[in-house]
Amino acid sequence: MTAYVTRLRWTALDGLTLVGREVSHIRRAPGELVGAIIFPALMVLMFGYVFGSAISVPGGGNYREYLMPGLFAMVAFTAVMSTTMTVATDAARGVMDRFRAMPVARSAVPLGWTGSDVLLGLVGTVMMVICGLAAFGLIVLLRYALSWVGVYLGLVVKNEETADRMIPLVFPVSMVSNSFVPTGGMPAWLRAVAEWNPVSSLVAANRELFGNPGVKVPNPAWPIAHPVAAVLLWTVGLLLIFVPLSVRQYRRKGR
Repeated sequence: MTAYVTRLRWTALDGLTLVGREVSHIRRAPGELVGAIIFPALMVLMFGYVFGSAISVPGGGNYREYLMPGLFAMVAFTAVMSTTMTVATDAARGVMDRFRAMPVARSAVPLGWTGSDVLLGLVGTVMMVICGLAAFGLIVLLRYALSWVGVYLGLVVKNEETADRMIPLVFPVSMVSNSFVPTGGMPAWLRAVAEWNPVSSLVAANRELFGNPGVKVPNPAWPIAHPVAAVLLWTVGLLLIFVPLSVRQYRRKGR
């Protein structure tokens, strides 16, 4: 038991050191931080004020209040590709090989990647708004789980060019949801996809916890009827799948 606790402490300390390593890169690449701040702000401006002036919420309510949870969810889902890009770049440039040559816990390296992404994502989320601590916590939790998906993808792809070409794939996933429009008016097959999309669960949970206006749809799927529970289940499920997959793939890369 003592050996297990010591190993766990060693892994945690190594992970925190590597989080610091990733965050320190921002000083040499300030554009990454600027992008994390400007992108969410532009999303709010473009969709909330430019398009929002021509859109009304069925049943009444302010469209910007309806929209904000959707934007939170979309920004959270960028964790997949931002982490994929970081991991693929480290792999292509030989940084990963240097990590393996050091006395560092194997699981600490993925922890460093995902931990730094959460810190950077926190900046972007804060720039949009801080309110409703429960909803805010759900956003951070799911983003952390998604960053593990990004770690696995970054370890699987061959280089940063391949990772860069995968970035546009995030947008269809985040758009086919209830972020911008209710799912009730979608074709049956598309509605099923949208309502079982974790983006929709996070959006619905945020609207519920923030007290923002939402649109009731008839006979909603379980994740829309119980969005907070759905987000927690999505988070646990993604972590159970992608944490061991990422650690195993990282070990495999060193063979």
